[in-house]
Amino acid sequence: MGERRGRRCDPMRHVVRAEYRYDAPDEVKTWHMVRERRNGEIGHVAMCGRRLREDAETRPGTEWGRTDEVFCHSCGALYLREVPSQPLGA
Repeated sequence: MGERRGRRCDPMRHVVRAEYRYDAPDEVKTWHMVRERRNGEIGHVAMCGRRLREDAETRPGTEWGRTDEVFCHSCGALYLREVPSQPLGA
């Protein structure tokens, strides 16, 4: 848990969401990071601002960097600023 202005705040939750090549759901072009909303819903606008399909595949945020397809560099930079550092493989 983090501290902000003297009060506790919950860590932000993140989800990896697919961007498809040619809108084909079987061919992932790039993975993006999406913030989970406070109500538990998963958004469809990536941290880089790209709008993704609402029905696009999602994976836990811990999958960041662990797939064969590339990840959005901008999402990665923003994500790394929001999550506490953890050893690789954790």
